[in-house]
Amino acid sequence: MTLEEIAKKIVAKGKGILAADESTGTMEKRLKSVNVNSTPENRLNFRETLFSSEAMKNNIGGVILFEETLKQKSSKGISIPELIMESNSIPGIKVDKGAKTLAGSPDEKITEGLDGLRERLNEYYKLGARFTKWRAVYTISNKYPSAQAIKSNAHALARYAALAQEAKMVPIVEPEVLMEGDHDINKCYEITTNVLNECYNELETHRVSLKGTILKPNMILPGSGCKEKSNSQEIAKKTMECLKKNVPSNVTGIAFLSGGQSEKEATKNLNEINKINDTKFLISFSYGRALQQSALKVWSKNMNDTKLVHSVFNHRAQMNGLSSKAEWSENLEKEFAA
Repeated sequence: MTLEEIAKKIVAKGKGILAADESTGTMEKRLKSVNVNSTPENRLNFRETLFSSEAMKNNIGGVILFEETLKQKSSKGISIPELIMESNSIPGIKVDKGAKTLAGSPDEKITEGLDGLRERLNEYYKLGARFTKWRAVYTISNKYPSAQAIKSNAHALARYAALAQEAKMVPIVEPEVLMEGDHDINKCYEITTNVLNECYNELETHRVSLKGTILKPNMILPGSGCKEKSNSQEIAKKTMECLKKNVPSNVTGIAFLSGGQSEKEATKNLNEINKINDTKFLISFSYGRALQQSALKVWSKNMNDTKLVHSVFNHRAQMNGLSSKAEWSENLEKEFAA
């Protein structure tokens, strides 16, 4: 398969990405929140439960893994990438080493992980990964993000993407403008515009083939501390406007991150965006918490009740699958939940 074909398969209509690439530290917090010890066995148990669900065949085109999981074996004795491929889904891998303090601007972050990346990518490919992910984060305040943060993170994202394509893997480019702050929706639009512009300038400079990439952006939302809330229609309108203005038309897919949204908000907003999507972009989801949270709560109460965990996860994945086709509605949630 070409990189473009892989990208198209990951975000095919009705499908999206399960982001299961939480680092050990993040996973520890998630499991602690439901009173479960974060051991390699428990982390694998939960993830394998999701990976063996019906949703994997119907609504999950790709799964982003953490390095630990990529190298683990399932209870069936096969590798986790093989388990994912059994459902005709594509295994991927988070390759960055996390956001660290930016020298010269200590309140901001730069994503690290370029050292030794070429060698790691070759290893991940042999283990079965066919796409990759790298995340940059930007905070909005009166002073930030600085030009330094925008430029240095875009440069790192582009270098990563070029290396991923060299290793025959699709790079997911994730420049996340964080929801934290009291900024309004217009400020989010302005900053996201600046961030996307710089990212695509650098991707072009580094000769990255945009057809073989997926963008994982934030939606255009007011800050979590903003007093002026926005409805789904306004969020969709601003988001589509921002994408059309700043993302080159030859980018194959756009898979939104959920950020600080609840499960239902993330589904509803994606549905509204797809209702007005008049572009060639395949617009879908790349959700972590917004796909897993309800399933995690059920799993934590009885790890052996696979059937119940599957039904909860299948439902959430199905709702997002419908949103990727603009076919979701509130009453489908209520019907199923009842």
